[in-house]
Amino acid sequence: MKLLPIGIQTFSELIQKNYVYVDKTNTIYNMIMTGKWYFLSRPRRFGKSLLVSTLADIFNGNRELFKGLAIDALPYDWKKHPVVMISFADIPAMNVETLEKGLKSVIE
Repeated sequence: MKLLPIGIQTFSELIQKNYVYVDKTNTIYNMIMTGKWYFLSRPRRFGKSLLVSTLADIFNGNRELFKGLAIDALPYDWKKHPVVMISFADIPAMNVETLEKGLKSVIE
């Protein structure tokens, strides 16, 4: 029996360690192929980090992670694209100045 991925936020870890994963890659494929800009708003602890991690693995061309999932059978090119991920959880934001300083530090 597969384990539930409680507290796991990276797609690759979920797949490689054989945790339960509800396949949403068909929806992600549709987002990639039909949209231009998206604002993703979800409540806390509702899968935003996992979604971003899944997108990063798709854009990094990690097709082997998606074997048996919906996107693997769809006409996606699996070309590697540059991915920049910034975690705001690691940036102190007590006020506008510290947020700006933290963002500059991460970007540099």
